[in-house]
Amino acid sequence: MSKTALIIVDLQKDYFQGGKWQLEGTEAAAANAARLLEAFRAQGFPVVHVRHVFANTDAPFFAPGSSGAEVHPLVAERPGEAVLIKQQINSFRDTELKQVLDQAGVSQVLICGAMSHMCIDAVTRAAHDFGYSCAVAHDACATLALEFNGVSVPASQVHAAYMAALAFAYANVVSTETLLSELS
Repeated sequence: MSKTALIIVDLQKDYFQGGKWQLEGTEAAAANAARLLEAFRAQGFPVVHVRHVFANTDAPFFAPGSSGAEVHPLVAERPGEAVLIKQQINSFRDTELKQVLDQAGVSQVLICGAMSHMCIDAVTRAAHDFGYSCAVAHDACATLALEFNGVSVPASQVHAAYMAALAFAYANVVSTETLLSELS
């Protein structure tokens, strides 16, 4: 996995308990992401932190300059690690993510973060389309319940549906434990 980068997407304070846009399972997802981050750092593998910051201060969450837009301390970046700010759902769109990965000689990406049904789905599909081999740490991702056409969908089912779709053709979707054993 020497050409593998860890991409941590949007594990920002507004998604945690007490934040403006709470997700379900964010604390557990961040704890697993922190384990992956520690393993990547220990092996000297590239790490990319992606943060969403909306353009306007009246945004429903991740407002510029707000504490909610800050990365959660469990997965905070260190000097020398790439940090990208995005304003789109797809972490590749209007950012330097592809250039950062290509300059590091990355051919594989391990993705975790939030939200499973939006930014994790989008970045994984885009990475696959750019030719990267993709893995998603399903237990290091979080989402929320949704409603469509009068049907309420619990967060666990939203998450499962998106992980199943990604596993079908876009990524190796596995647990943090499995990924950590592959890294060692």
